[in-house]
Amino acid sequence: MPSHEPLRLTAPSGGTVEVATPVVLAPMAGITNPAYRQLCLEQGAGLYVCEMITSRGIVEKNPKTLDMLRFAPGETVRSVQLYGVDADVMAKAAHILCDELGVHHIDINMGCPVPKVTRRGGGGALPWKTDRLAEILTKTVAAADVHGVPVTVKTRMGIDDDHQTYLDAGRIAQDAGAAAIALHARTVAQAYSGQARWDAIATLVEAVDIPVLGNGDIWEGVDALRMVEQTGAAGVVIGRGCLGRPWLFRDLADAFAGRPVQPYPTLGEVTAMLRRHAVLLAEIHGERWGLTDLRKHMAWYFKGFPLGGDLRREFAMVSSLAELDALIAQLDPDATYPVQELGTPRGRQGTPRAHVTLPYGWLDSRTIGEEDLSAAESDVSGG
Repeated sequence: MPSHEPLRLTAPSGGTVEVATPVVLAPMAGITNPAYRQLCLEQGAGLYVCEMITSRGIVEKNPKTLDMLRFAPGETVRSVQLYGVDADVMAKAAHILCDELGVHHIDINMGCPVPKVTRRGGGGALPWKTDRLAEILTKTVAAADVHGVPVTVKTRMGIDDDHQTYLDAGRIAQDAGAAAIALHARTVAQAYSGQARWDAIATLVEAVDIPVLGNGDIWEGVDALRMVEQTGAAGVVIGRGCLGRPWLFRDLADAFAGRPVQPYPTLGEVTAMLRRHAVLLAEIHGERWGLTDLRKHMAWYFKGFPLGGDLRREFAMVSSLAELDALIAQLDPDATYPVQELGTPRGRQGTPRAHVTLPYGWLDSRTIGEEDLSAAESDVSGG
């Protein structure tokens, strides 16, 4: 299979971030911290985006927000997903990210489906208001462009099937000078349920001239190739598919380069990756906090392996590297990978929502004017 072109994200002034393999790690709350980004980076080329950060938290120098803006030693390209509802605050935050923190790429979140965000007009609800969307994108792109930093946008198909926004968002992003747009091919109402509708990605590719990145239901390297071939997308965004499987980025790099995909890891290779993850977390946050944070990953790493309930519970309560090593020693390192898990969903799925929670009268007009949406930024750093 022929290799694919690198992904080039270019700012209006010409500043460019080149991604050798057209694969982007999607921001995931509580997951894509520096340790996990470093772990994925070690597996293959790509762009690794930090957890979603609020613009207001950056501008106001919120300690929690600033603590999330850490970068691993291997991150030569610093990428941040920025969230906000006020264009001027977003522009100020973009300037701070570029000028003070040396960020090389900014991604704007316009697709978060969390009810506490959409009920206040943020996340995936905001693209319905085309005037606010255009103002945010135009001012943020301009602020980052002073530093030669490209800005991309990540969005969803719309609020629901009757209120789709992705084509308008693509046009507005292009007019604002965005370097690319990523489409999670689900609506806000779908959340993470059902199937991603890749035909929408293909429609967006036809509608805009900037690169389109596809997101949704990529569980294996072959899925990424199939998405690109079916839709014409310039690259893919990987979220839940890499949970407990950082080596997916190795497989993606091989697939896009036309190389044979390597054999699936044995349980011993999986636990070696798990331990590397633990060490990275401990180096950044200290051993006890780092191992506590690792607990949520255990079910993903061991999904499908025959561990037994008692051992799974012990892994989920680990608090030190010594405890982790003792538990790993009880496993059969030669156990083969559970191939029945290949191609199946990972992480949260949920059910579709009958109604998306929105501000009163939100759907009555496609414009918003000067209405204050600042409450939509409260307590949402990280997603």
